[in-house]
Amino acid sequence: MFLGAVLLGVVCLPLLIGPRRSAMAPIRLWARVCLFGLRWIVGLKVEVRGRALAPQGAALVAAKHQAMLDVLVALALFPDPCIVLKQELMWIPIFGWFAAKVEMIPIDRSSGAKAVRRLTAAAARALAEGRQMFIFPEGTRREPGAPPAYKPGIAALYREMNLACTPMATNSGGVWPASGLAKYPGTAVYEVLPPIPSGLKRGPFMAALETAIEDAGDRL
Repeated sequence: MFLGAVLLGVVCLPLLIGPRRSAMAPIRLWARVCLFGLRWIVGLKVEVRGRALAPQGAALVAAKHQAMLDVLVALALFPDPCIVLKQELMWIPIFGWFAAKVEMIPIDRSSGAKAVRRLTAAAARALAEGRQMFIFPEGTRREPGAPPAYKPGIAALYREMNLACTPMATNSGGVWPASGLAKYPGTAVYEVLPPIPSGLKRGPFMAALETAIEDAGDRL
């Protein structure tokens, strides 16, 4: 995973002066190479359920976050994802350069309401380009079975964008733990769930989102 990021990143550095979509190609290739390596080196397979529900145009996707694997799957599954990530990741050489070029959205989680305003403005630009806004509503990785901790950023996006929200559940933390370098043989299942329609008030929306993701996660 790390070697592939460095090699592809260095070879594809000239793409940083080209259009955004050109720089997205090596990122998606890297994600697929990592998934291939996980399958044949580790014995870790990825299964996606509800693939037909995965949006292909402008959309808001809220996903459970248990492992770095979740980012790889988002890059491989969606045609043009715009992933909300923590600001510290943008400081990583090569990775951060490409993330900035393809206009992923960094968030300073200590900025409170200011961060939410920046998030909604950046999301509006991404959706106008027909991209899939991909956000982890708990803001960070959670261990399997940990109490849910959904943050207000997803509610702000849902309200301001006036879009349906597609939830996605996973059990990835069972094979790729949130901490440490170990990965284990097994199957990480991702389930794309039916979209929550637009127009709900904040309370009912947050309840519907948490229930959909957590109930599906418990089944997985």
